[in-house]
Amino acid sequence: MKHHFIVEEAHKDLRLDVYLTHMIENIPSRTFVKKLIDSKTVMVNGKPAKTKYKVLIGDKIDVTIDQASLEPQDLVAEKIALDVFYEDPDIIIINKPIGLTVHPAAGNQSGTLVNALLGRFEELSDINGDVRPGIIHRLDRDTSGLIVVAKTNVAHARLARQFEKHTVIKRYVARVQGIIQYDQGVVDVNIGRHPKYHDQRRVVEKGEGKEAVSLYQVLKRFKKSTLVALFPQTGRTHQLRIHMKHLGHPILGDEKYGRRESFSRLALHAQSIAFEHPITKQSIEFSCPVPAEFLQEN
Repeated sequence: MKHHFIVEEAHKDLRLDVYLTHMIENIPSRTFVKKLIDSKTVMVNGKPAKTKYKVLIGDKIDVTIDQASLEPQDLVAEKIALDVFYEDPDIIIINKPIGLTVHPAAGNQSGTLVNALLGRFEELSDINGDVRPGIIHRLDRDTSGLIVVAKTNVAHARLARQFEKHTVIKRYVARVQGIIQYDQGVVDVNIGRHPKYHDQRRVVEKGEGKEAVSLYQVLKRFKKSTLVALFPQTGRTHQLRIHMKHLGHPILGDEKYGRRESFSRLALHAQSIAFEHPITKQSIEFSCPVPAEFLQEN
């Protein structure tokens, strides 16, 4: 896989490894980028460069990546404690803790929810291949709460269809910065890729990016923050985090779209999820408590 970049003014004076980490989508880590640079597969204006080189406007950067190096290899089953909220012959509901990545990627092939699932369950769907057994949807690493896992391919396919049609009802709870004036509201702004940081998204004009709609309802107002229930109507990357920032009330503890030091963690929790059971066709809903730290006065 080959990448070609011409450095723009917005990126001038960034270190080469930092620049490439921002620019190459799905890159595992800056350590991975450093190995690319050290192996001389990164060329700046036709010549190898050092990791600490600070890019200049107009620099032409060529990167060659072996695609196989980006694919997780040899997934292993691990004994990692899981809060199994519900289980039947077709589906599993996991109450995911903060800090647990859902599926492996290059540079992070262990200690994930997938490794834990492999260590506990004999049967998981394989529609998404060997890398993501059972995984239908995901939560960000620092978001806690309920996630659905499929045991069989039939269950997986039927649930995936519900997610695609937006008939799965999800409720999140978040603690956000500042006092929200109105008791409820709708955020309807499109989301697109960030031009500078590949791991972030941003609000874009109508007609650009992808449609994104979220509903919010105020649950409690504190002195300097607000507890809200959030209902995503679409499923865009970082949707709730971006929409709350757009309102002027970023989620507390959000290092990408707010201030990490504002809370002890990302204050976002997937509290409940409702859908049609893929086999029995019954309407079912699962709900878990709001984290205690979200309710503390401070």
